[in-house]
Amino acid sequence: MKKSKSKNCHQFTPVFNRRDMLRQSSTGFGMLALASLLQQESVAEVKNNPLSPRQPHFEPKAKRIIFLFMHGGPSQVDTFDYKPLLERDNGKPLPFNKPRVFSAQTGNLLKSPFKFAQHGESGMWMSDLFPHLSECADDLCMINSMHGSNSRHGGALLELHTGSDTFVRPSMGSWITYGLGSENQDLPGYITMCPTLTHGGVNAYSSAFLPAVYHGTPLGNASIPADQINIPYIKNAADTPRDLQRLELNLAKDLNQRGLSERGEDNALETRINSFELAYRMQMAAPELQDVSDETEETHAAYGLDDATTKNFGRQCLMARRFAERGVRFVQCTHSYKWDQHGNLKGGHTANAREVDKPIAGLLKDLKQRGMLKDTLVLWGGEFGRTPVAQGNDGRDHNPQGYSMWMAGGGVKPGLIYGATDDYGYYSVENKVHLHDLHATILHLLGLDHEELTYKYAGRDFRLTDIYGRVVTDLFA
Repeated sequence: MKKSKSKNCHQFTPVFNRRDMLRQSSTGFGMLALASLLQQESVAEVKNNPLSPRQPHFEPKAKRIIFLFMHGGPSQVDTFDYKPLLERDNGKPLPFNKPRVFSAQTGNLLKSPFKFAQHGESGMWMSDLFPHLSECADDLCMINSMHGSNSRHGGALLELHTGSDTFVRPSMGSWITYGLGSENQDLPGYITMCPTLTHGGVNAYSSAFLPAVYHGTPLGNASIPADQINIPYIKNAADTPRDLQRLELNLAKDLNQRGLSERGEDNALETRINSFELAYRMQMAAPELQDVSDETEETHAAYGLDDATTKNFGRQCLMARRFAERGVRFVQCTHSYKWDQHGNLKGGHTANAREVDKPIAGLLKDLKQRGMLKDTLVLWGGEFGRTPVAQGNDGRDHNPQGYSMWMAGGGVKPGLIYGATDDYGYYSVENKVHLHDLHATILHLLGLDHEELTYKYAGRDFRLTDIYGRVVTDLFA
């Protein structure tokens, strides 16, 4: 990771005599030597444990991130982007051109089947899909002007997660753990729960060409209920005592280190050594952490664990809080793959919102009550939005041209409604925020300069935002 750029400043040249020059120079030489030793020590620490905490480029507003991913693409005009003209002009043709590139044929304008109201002191518009989340309206920083580059699930999902819709690149969580390490050395720095099996699959949480230690650790997948997910490959054999296992690992480490010294630098082997050590440490930390029976009945109820409709995503949200509380840098919860309502818009979005509304509100309230929301960044959204024009009689097509995402905590401005789409909710038109801008802003909140967080591969420096991205400082508290 590169150091931050230093700013030039005007200096004056003092008058020195020989004694002053020698005294001050020797002090300078000493400080240079000390700095060199400290740098070598820091490099050695990172090399021995790549997940050790690292200094950010500047003072961070957030220490960790929880990403609530709504796979499929929630409709902005049915959730958070109220459009009175869409209701008024229901059934009429769109009064301007549709995008040249689209997913499927669409018809005339389709009003939302959901009722909107303003909530909180901020007056944030939200539909009746989210009665519990509406109680947290003044904690949300709503972005109604998101836009991306791809109208297909696979490309759009990868662009959201990795910054690229065409190439395999390190995921956002991998970049963040590469830049900052983890606050807990007994757990992975990046955990993704119930990740999607489609539309890019593992590439959505891959470390790609970054060292494999920054790869996301999946807990289950989209086909496994959240109460059955666990960190894999850490259970010790019942007939192997822990002290004997330690001896076995030490032998394997010695042999691997010997091979490393003979071969020189080998990222794959170094990562394998670190993975063995992390798995050994997790044997003690992970089982207790994944057992939520020590939470109160009130907490279980707040997250919806006592309701068959909400318990699956509720458990993910509760686990996210527990992981974040223990210092995991990046945690992702995935509601997969349900928001793709090309038809049955009212029924589909109603069922989806019921599954996530209470758990998300429970998470936000819990983080706030524990004093964690101020330095935990919560991000909500899908890979794109949906069209304000109809597909069939009761559906909407994919729409990356303009849609909504929100953040909470972690240094963003609460109760802010930022940006806007056009009068019908199709295109982002005011204070537009591209996914590259979102990534740059998230990194900045975590104390990382998106232009400085680079990794040299195949002869060039890569970064999450590639050659794009601007930090949207208007979103900061």
